[in-house]
Amino acid sequence: MTGTRPPVQTPEWVKDATFYQIFPDRFARSGRLPSWVRLEPWDTPPTREGFKGGDLWGVLARLDYLQDLGITAIYFNPIFQSAANHRYHTHDYHQVDPLLGGNEAFRALLDEAHRRGIRIVLDGVFNHASRGFFPFHHILENGPASPYLDWFHIKGYPLHAYSPRRKPNYAAWWGLPALPKFNTDCPGVREFLWDVGERWVREGVDGWRLDVPFEIDDDAFWQEFRRRVKGVNPEAYIVGEVWGDARRWLQGDQFDAVMNYLFSRAVLGFFGGPDLEVGLPYGIYRLRRLTVQAFARQVRRLLALYPWEVSLAQLNLLGSHDTPRLLTLLRGNRARVKLATLFQMCYPGAPCIYYGDEVGLAGGPDPDCRRSMPWDEAQWDRDLRAWFQAAIALRKAHVALRRGEFLPLLAREDVYAFARRTPGETLVALFNLGAGPARVDLRLRPLVADGAVLEDLWQPGTFGKEGVVVQRGHAREVLLPSLSARVFLVREAAGQVTDHIGPEEG
Repeated sequence: MTGTRPPVQTPEWVKDATFYQIFPDRFARSGRLPSWVRLEPWDTPPTREGFKGGDLWGVLARLDYLQDLGITAIYFNPIFQSAANHRYHTHDYHQVDPLLGGNEAFRALLDEAHRRGIRIVLDGVFNHASRGFFPFHHILENGPASPYLDWFHIKGYPLHAYSPRRKPNYAAWWGLPALPKFNTDCPGVREFLWDVGERWVREGVDGWRLDVPFEIDDDAFWQEFRRRVKGVNPEAYIVGEVWGDARRWLQGDQFDAVMNYLFSRAVLGFFGGPDLEVGLPYGIYRLRRLTVQAFARQVRRLLALYPWEVSLAQLNLLGSHDTPRLLTLLRGNRARVKLATLFQMCYPGAPCIYYGDEVGLAGGPDPDCRRSMPWDEAQWDRDLRAWFQAAIALRKAHVALRRGEFLPLLAREDVYAFARRTPGETLVALFNLGAGPARVDLRLRPLVADGAVLEDLWQPGTFGKEGVVVQRGHAREVLLPSLSARVFLVREAAGQVTDHIGPEEG
């Protein structure tokens, strides 16, 4: 009997969500840690090993801030007990790190976030554990006599877990002795990890971000993980960290979505323009500048790569704990940061803001991209935060920006334009990334009928009270200053509608 894949179905709430990524040690201190806990000063540059003392009580106290920004979902970097500030070295998958406030703080945060309509997604590190993880420590103590021997890929004894001059004689992620790789062929390991996935969703967690899931090269493992998690909550979100083509995992039987780094690369390549810092590594990639025509091709390819149901649930980010910060990548050009963010809010999928980007937090590659969140408002770029807030509000106010089909309209001379459309609403967005103003004639027939009016939602009043009137199938003489955008709502459009309008590429 031949198995068939289920229809692709992703969580409904994700399509309307705006995410905010929090690195727990660096977001907010509550002041609850004992005075004897040794911490780095909050506002000093981060180090690889140092702890700043951010905790979940601190996040709880800042929910008003997140709600005011417009955030409806939080993706947390790992929160479980660990000896690393990033907590990708998991000691105990059932205990929230005591430095973060333990299970008590997480319970309080989860309940209050849900009361406010904010979802919580946790980081699941299931490819590898740590030297402090009990089964691995058991092998360290007992060698081949340990009942947990099959949980890891052991190649000899004694284990070289702490020798600076010897490579680990067990499989470890990237050869790092602190990160022993699970043997996910072992039935005990499989059950343990699936149980962890189920347990926290049963506690109320709204989904999992999966760390390096491609390292577990086993479709059956992830298919069963999905079955277990969705069995507890069919609307739980499963999003994988996959940096490239993720079609293997996005067929409806493994993940709902991935961290959309292909989107990030395309957006940064075009919106960064001459200010794009191509000399910095972007995770596993190097960024390159894109012409508007190349960007248009990338967008078409991205939207054709996956089922539409997946595209609407992709986690669209412009930076993370693994990349230099957005402001740094664009060499401090705030106008380009603003436009990239507005495009992010107008594009299919769930946008994700990396904590601090909205107030102008800078930072190079790890660990510099993990600076502490500044809570002295005098250090904020208030204008930038207001832009983020307005862009989020625009997306929230218009269902077409969240769920509407994506129709490319124009890609010429540094201007990119597209429409988002649902049966009840059509929006048209234009972005000018050029150094000078652009005067655009935009072909809209048959998407928009003659006599329809384009009302500017982003810069109200720019085109007078009457807006832009569509005549003979075109919106003519639409002026875009350099490094600017317009987002129009179509009023009184009643013409014939087509399924696709190709871009006019120069």
